[in-house]
Parts: sequence; C-alpha cells; structure tokens
Amino acid sequence: MNSISETSQAVLLLTAPLITGNSESGETSPLSLSQYNKLERRLAELGLTPTNLLGPERNNVLGELASLQPPERLENLLDRGFQMTQALEKWGARGIWVLSRTDDHYPARLRSKLTDHTPPLIYGCGEKTLLENGGLAVVGSRRADEESLALTTSVGYLAAESEITIISGGAKGVDRTAMQGALEQGGAAIGVLADQLIRLAIAPDCRDAIMDGRLTFISLVDPSAQFNVGNAMQRNKIIYALADAALVVSSDLEKGGTWNGALEQLNRFRCCPIYVRVGPTAPAGNLELINRGALPWPEPENSRAFRSVMAGPKPLESQPRNDDLPLFAGFEDQEPHT
Repeated sequence: MNSISETSQAVLLLTAPLITGNSESGETSPLSLSQYNKLERRLAELGLTPTNLLGPERNNVLGELASLQPPERLENLLDRGFQMTQALEKWGARGIWVLSRTDDHYPARLRSKLTDHTPPLIYGCGEKTLLENGGLAVVGSRRADEESLALTTSVGYLAAESEITIISGGAKGVDRTAMQGALEQGGAAIGVLADQLIRLAIAPDCRDAIMDGRLTFISLVDPSAQFNVGNAMQRNKIIYALADAALVVSSDLEKGGTWNGALEQLNRFRCCPIYVRVGPTAPAGNLELINRGALPWPEPENSRAFRSVMAGPKPLESQPRNDDLPLFAGFEDQEPHT
C-alpha cells in the first residue's frame, strides 16, 4: 500500500472524496478548506492534531469539535478507512504519492506564500524535491497562435539551458508547449494538473522524464477526478506560488483562466513578479495586464540574460497583500466556476 503519514491519513479522510470507481465513495461531502482550517485550529488549541481523530479518544475529540462540525458528519468521513485503503493501493500502483501540509516534503513555498489558503493535501508523482527549486511559471491560452507557441518553445529551451524549472498547468497550448520545450532540451518541468493525474502518471511520453527526476506532476484534486472549470481555476495560485517569476504568454481580456489567475496574483496573492509578452501582436489581455501592474517580458536571448531576469527586481514583494479581495477561485469554494 502507498505509505503515507498518519496525519495524511486523517486529512485524506476529512477532506478528500476518495474516488475509487466511477463516483465518489460516499454521500457525506468532505470538509472544505475553510472548514478544515477551523477544525485544525481548534485541535491545536486543545493540544491535539488530526491524528487524535484516528485513536481511541476519537469520541471525546468529536465532542470538543461539535461547535464546528456535527459529530455524525465527521464520523462518516473518518469511517471511510476501506475506501482510503483501496484508493491508496490504486494510487501507489501508479507511483502516486500524497502529502498533507504538515509532512516534511510538502512544498514550503506553498505554506509561506499561500498561508491560510494552503491546500490541506496535494497528490503527485515524480521527484518531490523538484517542488522546492522554484522556476519560471509559464501560462497562456489553450488556443494560442503560432507566434505565441514559438515564443513559448524558445522559453522552454532557454529555461533548460539555464537550469531553470518550467512550471505550468499541463493543458494543451501554451502550458504543454512550455513543458515540452524544457524537457526536450534535458530540462525540468512541473505540471500542476486540474484532472486525471492517474492517467498522466503512467503516460508513455511522460514516464522517462518522471523516472529521471525531471518531471513532477501535482494536483489538488483526487487523481481520478474529471475536469471542471473550478478545479482549473483553483490550481492557478499553486502554479504561481511554486515559481520565482511568471510569464503570461497570451491572455484574453477580462475573461478566461489565464486572465483571472494573473489578476488574482496582481491584486491579492503577489506570489512572484509577473511578466507579460508584449509587442504588436500581443493580445489585448496582455496589454491590460501591464496596466494592472505586470512587467513587459524582456525576451532574454541567452542563459545569462535569462538568469538575470529570474534574479531581477521583485516589485510585487514591496506591496502589501490585500487579503480582503474576494478570491476568483478559492480552494474553499469547491463548486465549478463558469
């Protein structure tokens, strides 16, 4: 069975759907991020951890948490041990691991940059330490034009030559092109997926790079989850939080996941500097992001210039975060956004 910490077992039972077939494992909905945060804080006040919910003192602990969640709901979630075992065996057979945010290998970048919005769990496959290396986030439209894709490929190549990891969403278009460019040149890439981790973990065109430690996939959602817009939006902040800088290659104006993900960063999270492709053929969304605080991409032509961009000024860090702005796609809101 996939070996995970006792804490991760408790968090899985409380927050994960545990999809073991064509549907979720039960009728009781898992805790949202905000619900789990409140429960975790209350446990800490009591000098306890989620693992205390797995021990003989469970009933007493549930009583202490009754003001936050009905004990019956928590019991139903915690009693899914058989489904959890099935899921872990299925994931383990495909090389998929699970980390809770208290585990040693959980990316420190997520905890430090997202604070209360840090996902309780991440699923993944590939080398965990790659998640701590930083890199360049590259995002853009699934329908990017040839000029955008050519630039994206060259950025992937240059990142590999500069020993900089590419971080993207794994979707067709700009995301996949950037990752493929880096991998083709012997570089490294991280894909933050919105669905179907279980499929990509064993995809023939991914396995060599995964086994070589050059490709890591992670996801906030169950490895068997199907695509929905809400999940795609939720991953945006993860892409930026893992990166040292970001490049928006192409964005629609005031609509779409690329636009909303970049705007969420500029207005709220400010995880890293955001660069945007400019020029006469740049889409209107790119130009407006410049007006909103993004930086023009300087188009470095060699590794030295590329590293200079990555190590350049970080103007966003000097601005205060605005945590009062509403999230476009908060992890705690687990409903699809249309």
